[in-house]
Amino acid sequence: MRLLALTFLLALATVSHAAESIITLNVDPSKEHPRNSEGSFATLKSGRVIFCYSQFYGGAADESPARIVRIHSDDQGRTWSEPVTVVENTGGNNVMSVSLLRLASGKLAMFYCIKNSWIDCRPHMRISTDEGETWTDPKLIQQAPGYFVLNNDRVIQTEKGRIIVPLAFHRSRGTDPHTSKSWDHRAIATWLYSDDEGATWTESSSWWALPVRSNSGLQEPGVVEVSDGSIFSWCRTDQGAQWGFTSTDAAKTFSAPTPTEMKSPNGPASIKRLPGSTDLLSIYNDHSGMFPFPPKKRNPFVAAISSDGGKTWPKRKLIENDPDGLYHYTAIHFVGDAMLIGYCAGDSKVGALNRLRIRRITLDWLNEK
Repeated sequence: MRLLALTFLLALATVSHAAESIITLNVDPSKEHPRNSEGSFATLKSGRVIFCYSQFYGGAADESPARIVRIHSDDQGRTWSEPVTVVENTGGNNVMSVSLLRLASGKLAMFYCIKNSWIDCRPHMRISTDEGETWTDPKLIQQAPGYFVLNNDRVIQTEKGRIIVPLAFHRSRGTDPHTSKSWDHRAIATWLYSDDEGATWTESSSWWALPVRSNSGLQEPGVVEVSDGSIFSWCRTDQGAQWGFTSTDAAKTFSAPTPTEMKSPNGPASIKRLPGSTDLLSIYNDHSGMFPFPPKKRNPFVAAISSDGGKTWPKRKLIENDPDGLYHYTAIHFVGDAMLIGYCAGDSKVGALNRLRIRRITLDWLNEK
C-alpha cells in the first residue's frame, strides 16, 4: 500500500509540474459589454494577481464609451473573480489601454489614455500606496495637445529607476473632433521619461518617422530594458515587420528605426525580459514562414525568445493558430514558474477586438520541442 501511495504521489507531482499552456478565462462580448479588450497585470504584496482591462459599453469601436475594470486571481491565474470598476469613464469618448507598473519604491502605478476625440487622446498616470484600493487623481503626463497612443502593458521602469513611456503621435489632418478624417494613420514614435516617479516628465530628444512610403508609420511602440542596460524599442508597421530602435542613454535619444527579424503583419508585438535571465520573450504574429500564416492577418500567435537583445529570435513556439482567429494586444506577467498572458482573441463571429482571453503558460513549456 505504501508503494502504491508513493507511486500515486509521484504521478501527481509529475502532473502538477507538467508543462502547460491553458486558457483560464474568456470574457466574451455581450449586449451590455460588446467589447472586453486590452489590459495589464500586477501582483499585489498579498500574492493576489490583478488584471485591469477596458470594458466597453454602448459600442465596440475604439471611440466607443469604455471604463477600466479589474478582476483578480488568488491562485496564480488559474481562476478569476468578477469585474469591478476601477476607473469610470471621464473622457469625451472613453478611458482605455491600461498599463500597471510596480515601482521600485513599492507603490503601484497605473497609466491609461483619456480619449476625448479624434484629435485629443493623451496618457495619464495614477499612483496607489495601498495596493490598488485607492488611487491619486489622474495626472496628465503629455502636456502637448494631440492624439497620443500608449498601448496597454507598455510602461517600464529601468533598473536605475527611470520610468519610460513609449508613445505614437498621430497628427491631426483636420479640425473636426468627431470624424476619423481628422486623424492621420501615419504615426511617429516618441518617448517620455521620468526620474521622480512621474512628478515631472521629459520628452526624448529623438522622434522618428518611418523613412519609407507607408500608410501606418511607426505605430504602437513598446520598450524593454536589455541586460546590458540599453533600451530596445519597437513599433508595428505595414512593411511586413516590426521596426526597432536602440537607446544607450536610457531613452534620452534613440537610433534610427530599422526592420527587425520579427516579420509580422501590421499588428502589435509585446516583449519582456524573462525573469532571472538575459533572454527576451516576444509574443507576436509571426509571418516569417516558420508557421503557416494568412497574409496581413494577425495570426498565428507565437512566443519567441532572443538571447542577443532582440537582434534574432531563433526559438519560437506556437500559442494559437485557429485559421479564423485574430490575436493581439498582449499583456505579459510572470507568476512563480509560469506566465500569464492577456490578449484579444477575436474571430469572425465576435469581431477582432471584442473577446478578452487569459492564458496561463508554464515557463518550461517555452523550452519544450
